[in-house]
Amino acid sequence: MNAPSPAAGPALDHLVVMAASLPEGVAWCEATLGVTPGPGGEHPLMGTHNRLLRIATPDFPNAYFEIIAINPVAKKDQRTMGKRWFDMENPGLSAQVAREGPQLIHWVARVPDVQAAVADLAALGIDRGDVLQASRATPGGQLQWQITVRPDGQRLFDGCLPTLIQWGDVHPAASMPDSGVTLRSLDLRHPDATALRGACDRLGLVQATVKPGPARLSARLQTPKGLIELHSGNPLS
Repeated sequence: MNAPSPAAGPALDHLVVMAASLPEGVAWCEATLGVTPGPGGEHPLMGTHNRLLRIATPDFPNAYFEIIAINPVAKKDQRTMGKRWFDMENPGLSAQVAREGPQLIHWVARVPDVQAAVADLAALGIDRGDVLQASRATPGGQLQWQITVRPDGQRLFDGCLPTLIQWGDVHPAASMPDSGVTLRSLDLRHPDATALRGACDRLGLVQATVKPGPARLSARLQTPKGLIELHSGNPLS
């Protein structure tokens, strides 16, 4: 399957599952989804590392699934200033993951022009954060991207508003084999659904449904173990 064009329109890029450790995340994936995630890599900028698997369908082209954890042996002198992305250092979220195990916490949307997308959200009064240059080494060469990260690390809208990413010439999905897992839907619920829907519409993101209710992300995945639904918790409210 072809990799996405860097100029492709706004779309869901990947789902984020946080684990207390990467081995725990792999074991959770095997038990929950019935597959072993593929290789990932390290993020020196954030002191994290991950494992990945493809979940793409025609409705969610080139989508993938990221299991991410803080890397206990990361070099501190390579870390950027500020908090890690995705609220990974938030005490409430960290405690919930430690207590309940790996879980869906967030999603990332790819956009053709991340600076323009950040400006679009700023016009709505939403500070999506700074645009950072990030990279990691892969067997096929250096993977490079631009990503929004707030200095406080917050996801915003309890994880329902996506982090924004703009890839360089290479997308990680280009080297991912089919995993046997496919994404069927992503549903977002939030007390301020009107503002969340307005932000997604402003970004041109139409793949996720947005409804009022307690904050929660829900992803439906077809897996070797059947149809599985993953839900986020809400330790920050």
